[in-house]
Amino acid sequence: MGTTSGPGSPALAGKHVRLELIDRGHVDGLVAASAGDRTLYQWSPVPQGSAEAIRYVDTALTWLEAGTALPFATVRVDDAAVIGSTRFFNLERWAWPQGHARHGRHDPDACEIGYTWLTRSALRTSANTEAKLLMLTHAFETWQVLRVCLHTDVRNQRSRAAIERIGGKFEGILRAHRMAADFIARDSARFSIVAAEWPEVKQRLRCLLERA
Repeated sequence: MGTTSGPGSPALAGKHVRLELIDRGHVDGLVAASAGDRTLYQWSPVPQGSAEAIRYVDTALTWLEAGTALPFATVRVDDAAVIGSTRFFNLERWAWPQGHARHGRHDPDACEIGYTWLTRSALRTSANTEAKLLMLTHAFETWQVLRVCLHTDVRNQRSRAAIERIGGKFEGILRAHRMAADFIARDSARFSIVAAEWPEVKQRLRCLLERA
C-alpha cells in the first residue's frame, strides 16, 4: 500500500483498489459504474450518462487546478474497472506565523474527504474501507494534517453509519449546509478525525480490512 507515479500526479495504491487522479479517460468507466438503480445515489451527486460524467470530471479538474481539491477515480485492482470516485477537497492552509514549525507549508493543514460513491457491486466490500485507509494515511502521514472532516446528508443513514464505523467522531448537524442531490438546502451530519486519533483509526481500518 503506497503512492505510485501516474501522469502528472500520484496514485494511492492498495491491494484491492487504486485511487487514480481523475481525468477524461475515466469518463466511460464512471458512466458504467453509476448506471442502473438511481435510488442508490439519492443522497449523492453522482453523474448519470456521458454528458454529466464529462462535466463532473471537468469540474473536479478545475478544482484541482485551483489547488482546492485532489479528485480520484476509484479503480478495482483485479480488473482495472472504475468502480466509483472520491476526493480530498476544502484543502485548508492556515496562516501560521513566521517562526512556527508549520510556517511556510505548502501541504494543507486540514481537509475534507467527500464526493465518495461506489457502484452497487462494490458496496459491502473492502473497497471503501481500503480507499479511506489510503486517503487518511496520505492526509495524516504525508500531508500531516491536523484534521480531516467528513460531511453527509443528515438523511443518509448508510453513509453516517459507514463514517462512524471507520472512527469518525460525530460533531453535530450543520443546518442548510449545502445543496443536496435533490436540490434542496440539506442539513449535513458533520464528522471529523483529528491527528491524535489517527493511530487508533488506522488500526481499526486495518482490522476491518483483515476481516473483509
